[in-house]
Amino acid sequence: LCCSLQKGPSQVAPVHIASEESADKTNLGFIHAFVAAISVIIVSELGDKTFFIAAIMAMRYNRLTVLAGAMLALGLMTCLSVLFGYATTVIPRVYTYYVSTALFAIFGVRMLREGLKMSPDEGQEELEEVQAEIKKKDEELQRTKLLNGPGDVESGPGTTIPQKKWLHFISPIFVQAFTLTFLAEWGDRSQLTTIVLAAREDPYGVAVGGTVGHCLCTGLAVIGGRMIAQKISVRTVTIIGGIVFLAFAFSALFISPDSGF
Repeated sequence: LCCSLQKGPSQVAPVHIASEESADKTNLGFIHAFVAAISVIIVSELGDKTFFIAAIMAMRYNRLTVLAGAMLALGLMTCLSVLFGYATTVIPRVYTYYVSTALFAIFGVRMLREGLKMSPDEGQEELEEVQAEIKKKDEELQRTKLLNGPGDVESGPGTTIPQKKWLHFISPIFVQAFTLTFLAEWGDRSQLTTIVLAAREDPYGVAVGGTVGHCLCTGLAVIGGRMIAQKISVRTVTIIGGIVFLAFAFSALFISPDSGF
C-alpha cells in the first residue's frame, strides 16, 4: 500500500506539468505571433496605397462608411492570407521556418534599399495616383446617379432618407471603399508578409495582430485624413520597416524551429 501511494503522485505529476508547459507555450506562441503581425502590418501599411485610399475617401464621404468598407476588405484579406499561410503547415516546420526567415531577410533588405533611395517627399506620386483613381470612381458614381435618378444616401448633406442609417453600410461609397482597398491589398507586401507569418507563427495570433494593425492604420487614416498622409515620411517608415523585417529574420538565429513559435 505504501509503495502504491508513493507511486501515485509520480505518475500524475508529469501529466500536470506537461499540460502547464503546453499551455504556457501556446500562450507565448500567440503573443509572439500577435506582436510580430501588428509590428509588420504597421510598418507596411503606414503611407501605403490602402492608407491613402482611406485617408482621401474619408475627406469626401462619411467616415464610418469608408472605415467599414476598408476594414471589411482588410479583415477578409487578412483571414485569406492566414489560411494560405496555414495551408503550408503540411510541409515540415523546419522547411517553412527557414524559408519564411529567408523571405523576411529579402523583404528587409529590399525595404532598406528602397528607403535609402527615396527622396524625403516620396509618396506624393502614390498620393496623386490614388486621388486620380478615386476621382475616376466618383465620375462613374455620378453617371450612375444620373441614370438611376436621385435618392442615393451619399448625394449630399441635404438629402434625408428614413433608411439612411442602415443604407450607409450598403451604399456605393461602402462598395467603393471595399473594392479599392481589396484590390490595392491583393499581392501587396503586407499580404505576402501575413502569409509568411502564418506559416511560421500561431495563426490565431497572426490573424488578431494583423487585424488590429490594419484597424490602427486605417483608423488613423480616416481620422487624420490627408493631413496625416502628407506629414508621414514614407522614406522613414520604409527604412524602419526594413529594420523590423531584418530583426525577425535575425531572430531565427536564436529561436529553434521546434520551439513552438
